[in-house]
Amino acid sequence: MLLNNAIALAKTAVVFKLPVIVSTSASKVYSGPLMPAIQAALPGIQSIERRNMNIWEDEAVRSAVLKTQRRRLLISGLLTEACVSFPVLSALAEGYEVFVVGDACGGLTIASHELALRRMEAAGARMTSWIQILLELQRDWTRHETYDGCRATVESNAGGYGIGLAYARDMVRPA
Repeated sequence: MLLNNAIALAKTAVVFKLPVIVSTSASKVYSGPLMPAIQAALPGIQSIERRNMNIWEDEAVRSAVLKTQRRRLLISGLLTEACVSFPVLSALAEGYEVFVVGDACGGLTIASHELALRRMEAAGARMTSWIQILLELQRDWTRHETYDGCRATVESNAGGYGIGLAYARDMVRPA
């Protein structure tokens, strides 16, 4: 489920042409490279290798964030208790508006993941999900420029909602 949600969030970012910054930590000695399925959903995006858990303390990542000139950030990743919460708390302290895509984050345990989400929310972060992001950006199914990409993401990644959309499409306009 976590991988599915992370892929769906990546696809959503691509459909809406959002700036994406991807980072891995100690990928050659500890945590491994970016998951191939996520990399495939982000064509042309190169992961920034870092040493520390807090991307906000990594100059290359921080520079990439500043270069976007965005003051509203969407953050997700592994490990919710560190690699997500540390930069979220740091960005909030610097006045950024931060949305944590909680269903595209993973923790060591369900309890520790939930506690980390609660800590970030108490500090001012807003919790959301990948489908909420997609639907909020799409807003209206008559927006043709992003319709196909959104619908494809929903159909392939949104479980029962996606199955329902595929069924409705096939029943309304049979092949």
